Amino acid sequence: MDPYALKKLNQCRRERRAAILITDLGDGRDRVVVEGDTVAGTLGEAVAAAFRSGKSGTAEIDGRTFFLNVYLPAPRLVIIGAVHISQALAPMAAAAGFDVHIIDPRTAFASPERFADVRLDAEWPEEALSRSPLDAWCALAALTHDPKIDDPALKAALEGGCFYVGALGSRKTHAKRVERLMEAGVSRTAIDSIHAPIGLSIGAASPAEIAVAVLAEVIAALRSRGTEAEKGRAA
Repeated sequence: MDPYALKKLNQCRRERRAAILITDLGDGRDRVVVEGDTVAGTLGEAVAAAFRSGKSGTAEIDGRTFFLNVYLPAPRLVIIGAVHISQALAPMAAAAGFDVHIIDPRTAFASPERFADVRLDAEWPEEALSRSPLDAWCALAALTHDPKIDDPALKAALEGGCFYVGALGSRKTHAKRVERLMEAGVSRTAIDSIHAPIGLSIGAASPAEIAVAVLAEVIAALRSRGTEAEKGRAA
């Protein structure tokens, strides 16, 4: 690997940015493409697909063979609220490859006994997220139903560019949430990107079923980043 390419990949790792090392298998030359860079033509389509899938592999372009080695940051799922849904969601998300972080200032809920082997902060979201800022490889699920806890976390997620932001509650509850966020200075465009009611519409009733719906929606958002469908939803 070219030393410059290695340096650029290491920088991307530190900054939690996605990158692909493209190697021309014909002449051995390689280059690093960072997500957001412009790559024209059919190769650009292959690069975009690789960023979405996270899978490395070969691409045949105009009679030439390229190997696309994909380097993606580990996706994080930040769950606001140490509730029953979270107890089901956390282990499922961890099994799906997410770094899970639960935040809830209510110590009666945020206890190690209820959440073993999970990063757990029994403090206000503003405090916890100041140490672990949200970014484009984070998903946030607000599940407390308490505006004092959920709203600051949602605002931070929208400002941090999270690939997924979801909030529990009915449409009526969300309408009041929209008003509060707008009063807090959040743009309507950003607010409209919130998935609310949270989770895919599968008729979920129990906490475990709701957790399945939420995780499925998070994964769908992760794998559709940058597509026109996802852009259209947030417009």
